[in-house]
Amino acid sequence: MAKKDIDWSNIGFGYIKTDKRYVSNYKNGAWDEGALIEDDKVTISECACVLQYAQTVFEGLKAYTTEDGHVVCFRPDLNASRLKDSAARLEMPTIPEDKFIDAVVKTVEANIDYVPPYGSGATLYIRPYMFGSDAVIGVKPANEYQFRVFCTPVGPYFKGGAKPITIRVSDFDRAAPHGTGHIKAGLNYAMSLHAIVDAHNQGYDENMYLDAATRTKVEETGGANFIFVTKDNKVVTPKSSSILPSITRRSLIYVAEHYLGLEVEEREVYFDEVKNFAECGLCGTAAVISPVGKIVDHGKEICFPSGMEEMGPITKKLYDTLTGIQMGHIEAPEGWIKVIK
Repeated sequence: MAKKDIDWSNIGFGYIKTDKRYVSNYKNGAWDEGALIEDDKVTISECACVLQYAQTVFEGLKAYTTEDGHVVCFRPDLNASRLKDSAARLEMPTIPEDKFIDAVVKTVEANIDYVPPYGSGATLYIRPYMFGSDAVIGVKPANEYQFRVFCTPVGPYFKGGAKPITIRVSDFDRAAPHGTGHIKAGLNYAMSLHAIVDAHNQGYDENMYLDAATRTKVEETGGANFIFVTKDNKVVTPKSSSILPSITRRSLIYVAEHYLGLEVEEREVYFDEVKNFAECGLCGTAAVISPVGKIVDHGKEICFPSGMEEMGPITKKLYDTLTGIQMGHIEAPEGWIKVIK
């Protein structure tokens, strides 16, 4: 088979239907064997629990072609573990981690011609997800579930390079103490939509959410963790029980400490100290790191010394090292790279 006839260097970050997807159903207390299918349509009851009470969780990861021609995934075991935690929090059956990884591998293998070539800047985005599929009218967990994995080729998150963005301090709360902020559930993203649309309408790229209890500590954005760099090059990330444990952020912290020899600190970060940092970035699967040049707090601007033209020097080193590991330029820690082909 040959690569699909796609203009890899010009595709956007959107959905393109691929040939196969993986589906497994949970019924009578057990998952079936699962299978690859061609049909991209999902058929469920109009009263399905996912439609009534948003009982759904998901993950996001990528497959890509390395410099030596292999197709690989980055740390899928952590996605499997996080989906397990998310499902447990919403009273859903968990997917065994080996079943999750097997489903991801099979889906990529079945769509191998959609994996963009090395150097194109594009990747194959993989979306595993699970939802309550049977009819539920009373407020309770579903009895039946469906786990699916699809993939779609996507272009680079930033066309022409990652220019620093401007974000605002949001008046909305992202997650309550003891709530669901630490899991990857659809309901968390649904409630963020109004806030991000409002931010865009006001000319901002993203929201900075503060902790809901005191509104004094930095949490995260709608879909990414924060990473800060002090003026003496210490890497600092906010610590909170209501922050989603980003796989990219955890990987960057390891890279900072073990590859770059930087001091790392994961702790509560108070908003009133943000003005003292030298660099700021948002980290996640899609962009790895989105540099932040300015934060606006109700008209008051915090401008980072790294500026609005390019990533700060430490952020750039973190980005280059992690993407180098992912693409095979730099030797990866044991277990980080799952070779598919």
